[in-house]
Amino acid sequence: MATINIRRDVTDQFYRYKMERIQSKIEGKGNGIKTVIVNLTSVANSLARPPAHVIKYFGFELGAQTNTNPNDDRWIINGAHDASKLQDYLDGFISKFVLCKKCKNPETDVHIKDGNITLDCKACGKISDVDARLKLSSFILKDAPKKGKKDKSTKKAERRARKEAEARGEEPSQNGSPGDSAEDDENGDFDVEAGSDDELTRQINEGADEIEEAKEVEWHLDTSEEAIRARAKDLPDDLKRALVIEDDEEGEGGSNYDVFGKWIIDTAAEKGSVDKLDNVEIYLKAKELGIESKHRTLTVIPQTLFTEKIVKQIEGRAPMLKKLLTSERHEKAFLGGTERFVGNDKPELIPQISAILLKYYENDLVSEEVLKGWCSKASKKYVDLKTSKSVRKAAEKFAEWLENAESDEEDSE
Repeated sequence: MATINIRRDVTDQFYRYKMERIQSKIEGKGNGIKTVIVNLTSVANSLARPPAHVIKYFGFELGAQTNTNPNDDRWIINGAHDASKLQDYLDGFISKFVLCKKCKNPETDVHIKDGNITLDCKACGKISDVDARLKLSSFILKDAPKKGKKDKSTKKAERRARKEAEARGEEPSQNGSPGDSAEDDENGDFDVEAGSDDELTRQINEGADEIEEAKEVEWHLDTSEEAIRARAKDLPDDLKRALVIEDDEEGEGGSNYDVFGKWIIDTAAEKGSVDKLDNVEIYLKAKELGIESKHRTLTVIPQTLFTEKIVKQIEGRAPMLKKLLTSERHEKAFLGGTERFVGNDKPELIPQISAILLKYYENDLVSEEVLKGWCSKASKKYVDLKTSKSVRKAAEKFAEWLENAESDEEDSE
């Protein structure tokens, strides 16, 4: 089969990095129509990436369900999609998840550690972080084999990479593992190397130099007990609620989290609305207090940053929340804070919990696995058991939708 350059913008016929052109066929009709990529495994191996990552990327881009673990090597996307269209989308995958950010070379290894994905270029030595905001990044983290184990596609890709390196007379990599990269292209993606993986990051970096000054002036707010009590009298009704924080197991106590929560409430009162608080300002305050990476910070936020308009507010806060939600533990704490907010502070919102969870899911804030576990069993960790049962029961509609969505995907396989 004829091959093409992995980078189609390179016209050099002697370019050594080649792959097969995508071959697809459309099967079925009506609601059962689907596209089978017949040579996806070969294409993915040429990129040293698992086929499941490539097919999932297509699914995200096309808004279509896919199968990610076929037994017969039949990689399927629901709907009719011609090969040329898929080839164009593959260019995006290569640009974002294969090419080195610095030298644009596809000779990269991906490493996953502590919930982070890094890209190691064997051509120029550049190591960069992967953009965690990308939907495929979340999938790769969930799909990663447990420590010490590698899936078949990973092993196959590594063997191929070693053979190619040996053929070139180079030392093969000892620690490559196919995954993805945060490559940024000319079509509006972000330059991570310059420290600007998204607009929020750029703004955070610009404001980081002001943290020390902010510490001295305490954001121009008097945080004494007397001042807090005085301001509390003037709080809008939607902010007059108690903030509940447990002692931190790391020995810090709840003080910094209390300060953070009260700062949000006080600043919102000063500005006239919690919606007027800027995402960057919130993140920098957490960073100033040294709790931007703590999971308990995610318990504070739902109790202080959301109002009865939470369903509409989630999307606007998603970029900042993604910076803070860095592990499954963080996601569970975030759901716990949400349960406390809805169950204790705003019980009238309990009927809306399914809509809230759907917004979390749509904005990639909480993984499917964590959501399923949370919906399946009540807990007295954040609220009393009776309240928890009430909240989880109201979430049954979302849990049913999530289960049906997964069943539909399995049926398509």
